[in-house]
Amino acid sequence: MAVRTPWRERHAGTLRQWRLYAHLFRRSFSSMLGLALVLLFLLLAAFGPLIAPYPEDTQGAVHMDNKLQPPSLAHPFGTDEMGDDILSRVIVGTRTSLWIGLVITAVAVLVGVPLGIFAGYVGGRTREAIMRLTDVFLSVPGLALALAIVASLGPGIMNCVIALSLVWWPGYVRLIESKTLALKQELFVEAARAVGASTPYILFRHILPNCVSPLIVKASMDFGLAVLAAASLGFIGLGAKAPAPEWGSMISIARSYMPDWWWYALAPGLAIYLTVLGFNLFGDGLRDILDPKSRSS
Repeated sequence: MAVRTPWRERHAGTLRQWRLYAHLFRRSFSSMLGLALVLLFLLLAAFGPLIAPYPEDTQGAVHMDNKLQPPSLAHPFGTDEMGDDILSRVIVGTRTSLWIGLVITAVAVLVGVPLGIFAGYVGGRTREAIMRLTDVFLSVPGLALALAIVASLGPGIMNCVIALSLVWWPGYVRLIESKTLALKQELFVEAARAVGASTPYILFRHILPNCVSPLIVKASMDFGLAVLAAASLGFIGLGAKAPAPEWGSMISIARSYMPDWWWYALAPGLAIYLTVLGFNLFGDGLRDILDPKSRSS
């Protein structure tokens, strides 16, 4: 009777690799700070309505007798023009902002990765057509193109997501196409072709797994940038509409009350800053452990 090898022994190499990754990640203060910020905002997004001290203030409640109150123990970041607690609105708005970032990044990956792999592996006229289309989108500033798309579709959170998703994918095409061009010349790909492996098998078994590391790093950094871009559209009035809490729209309203009621813009501005900082530091940490050149330096 055959003796089954314990799971730990069968995957000893993988476990050692992950322990090495964790050790390298823990050595970097900035990476751990980024991870802490990312986890903080993920927790706020998941449990925001339960954590917020005044959840009714995120649903359009009006307290005119309490409007524009400065920071206090009852309202750590003060109140807005409707008397609503700003901290509660920022906490609940975390879910909206992170949801926007997640959808934009996911759509960009789902569109850009297949196009990049196909263009890099097939080559020829197919590659030329895909890359010229990518160049057309890259030639126009992404936010300007998103503004034009939202202007044609109309303001709103869904139209904001659609617009940013349509302009976010070209960077992934460029990244994956260049990686695929290098990988298809490797010996293991040549060997797979020699034994008669099909093109889909080579793409999904050999090319795609070796593109995961740079893809994870780019996606982690792009997440914060997508949140910032969505907040920019919200700032000019093309994002979420009141009373829905959204960081960009909150800052847009708060600018009318500057500088006397400065605390109005402080909390949403700080949330945007820490979100982008957290995902950038987290992405830098992932790059350091997943990039062999970074590990050897």
